[in-house]
Amino acid sequence: MTSSRPYLIRALYEWIVDNGYTPYMLVDTSLDVVEVPRAFVENGRIILNISPEATHSLVLGNEAVTFNARFSGTAMDVHVPVISVLAIYARENGQGMMFGDQDDTPPDPGPGPGSTIKSPESGDGPKAPPETKRPNLKIVK
Repeated sequence: MTSSRPYLIRALYEWIVDNGYTPYMLVDTSLDVVEVPRAFVENGRIILNISPEATHSLVLGNEAVTFNARFSGTAMDVHVPVISVLAIYARENGQGMMFGDQDDTPPDPGPGPGSTIKSPESGDGPKAPPETKRPNLKIVK
């Protein structure tokens, strides 16, 4: 199954713009393929204004977000892989979504229907599903 992240980025972008707000994107710049103005990177992250007024040729693709923008008067092509997008939100009220650091592909579902899993400690009974951790949310300001 494909990642839901690019679809959520596009949906939130449209929702923010439709409501007259300014979409901002928080980006993790640790990957070498991230092309952003390094002079504005702080602590390995950068916040980009991706509003229609601030960008040219914005493409919110399945693999990357690309656009052209001016930084301190100099035009630059920006390339951000979708996996490096940490959040998209409205500047004016902070509403949006933060993404986890992990890929959001679901875990392997295991054996197909009709098969049984033998538990070594209990004999013939089915194995209990593993415990899952609850997600942690962090507020980025």
